[in-house]
Amino acid sequence: MSDYILVINPGSTSTKYGLFSIKKNAFVVEDDIRHKADDLKAFAKVTDQDKFRKEIILGELKKQGFTLENNLSAVVGRGGLLHPLEGGTFKINASMLEDLRNLKWGEHASNLGALLADEIAKEYGDLPSFIVDSVSVDEFCKEAYISGYPKIRRRCRAHVLNIKAAARKACDKLNKKLEEINFVAVHIGGGISVVALEKGHLIDVNNALLGEGPFSPERAGTLPLEELIDICYSGEFTKDELKKQLTKNSGLIAYLGTNDGIKIENMVNDGDEKAITIFNAWIFQIAKHIGAKATVLKGEIEGIIITGGWARSKLLIKCLKERVGFLGELFIFPGQFEMEALAMGALRVLNKEETAKEYTDQFFPKPI
Repeated sequence: MSDYILVINPGSTSTKYGLFSIKKNAFVVEDDIRHKADDLKAFAKVTDQDKFRKEIILGELKKQGFTLENNLSAVVGRGGLLHPLEGGTFKINASMLEDLRNLKWGEHASNLGALLADEIAKEYGDLPSFIVDSVSVDEFCKEAYISGYPKIRRRCRAHVLNIKAAARKACDKLNKKLEEINFVAVHIGGGISVVALEKGHLIDVNNALLGEGPFSPERAGTLPLEELIDICYSGEFTKDELKKQLTKNSGLIAYLGTNDGIKIENMVNDGDEKAITIFNAWIFQIAKHIGAKATVLKGEIEGIIITGGWARSKLLIKCLKERVGFLGELFIFPGQFEMEALAMGALRVLNKEETAKEYTDQFFPKPI
């Protein structure tokens, strides 16, 4: 086995990449390339950017003195918009590439992950290439799809890659396997995912983008329907304006004028009454949804995982523990582990600890 795994995580205006050393079990290079808006505007669709981004990644590695020839064991990319998938590591194959390039399931920068990984893997010796815990992971139990109104089907949208990475870290602490135990896991960043994780499967989660759950630093979360319908028909907003309002200009930023965690904590600690009320309401809502997910798992949980940028907040952790600590131990993993999660997913396959799955036209699970 050669020493490195190349990891690629494309965003809308940047490309994160890293060289993970198998021998050192750590990244020896990790970088985030920022792209100029004018350069990206030259491409009709996001997947047309693959060659442009590939040359930049390879150029940056060359500048840093890294030769990929005969040094790579695999290439792994962020999983893009595909049909509903089980979690885990998937081989990149022709069927997957066709769906991503043709934007069959939607257009998103993450679609470039598999395209870039495949092209670089082929260029350096037809190496294995993978995606891990795609943004299209959908492991809902059947009951979770039912909304209460037949024309609306609940959707699985969550910070899957980071949540499963944090769950594996919790399992390491417990000396147990992810496939053996249950957690409630919460990612708290610009959006919030509260997940019922049953033996490694994400069987229920709020729609973390626009739909449900606690309000977040920027998003509205679950809203009273009657008042929301009134706003929709008030003429105050167009459809697109209201979507932007509820995903970018709601939650903490709407109430307090900022989504900056340090500023909000300072406001609370300085005795700002409005900030205290809104912050307490936020904790109240997050705790409510944690409790709800514990009932999905019938109370059979090993503990509660808190991850994402806000997991660094000692105030948030203290307040959450007061409300949900009776449910079990809190496992705190601040920040995001996407790059590490991609590398580890590929490494588990290379080490034969896990078998890479094959992408086919079969949905997981079958639609109801």
